[in-house]
Amino acid sequence: MSQTLAFIRRLEDLKEGERSRLRRLAGRPLDQTLAGFDLFTGLWWPLRQKSPATPRRETSWLAVKLFGAFGSSVPHVRPEFGNGPTLPAVLGLCEPSDPPEFMARNRFRTRFDAILCAPLSGIEPPLSWALDEIGRAVAGRVPRAAGVKGIDWAQLLDDLSIWDRDEQYRRGRDIRDLWAEQYLNATNHKP
Repeated sequence: MSQTLAFIRRLEDLKEGERSRLRRLAGRPLDQTLAGFDLFTGLWWPLRQKSPATPRRETSWLAVKLFGAFGSSVPHVRPEFGNGPTLPAVLGLCEPSDPPEFMARNRFRTRFDAILCAPLSGIEPPLSWALDEIGRAVAGRVPRAAGVKGIDWAQLLDDLSIWDRDEQYRRGRDIRDLWAEQYLNATNHKP
């Protein structure tokens, strides 16, 4: 099992009280509260001690806050083989259809573009919007995304781990290009 998947499983095992504490830490830096720092360290450090392949602290902290806020409404989907449903692909399924909703579709794409243009340090608010939209789809409130069960949180953490990193960490292409491709492929294959 990868260190990323092990980290996500630790997040899934959190009790509701711990998730509630994480929800209150949204938008805050890691060192702002002692309770948040302690909770994060208890999740992250044991894995980091085992392997340097554990996702970086900054991206792990971002994932912890997002999972605390949205992990109940957007569950982790464990793929049987390969990768599970990615955030950009599922978000593409949530895009309003065109035509009669031309303006809504453009606003939606503009918000997705804000994710792609954001540095890692500013990506939490646009990702929160995206996860809220995906949560609506999981709850069945987006007919075009019927059947969406969640996303592969481990893949999201892996993608965020290389978001602002040098070429040596990438998979041959910029992760933003891969996300844009996954999003557009999903919008083109809607029922």
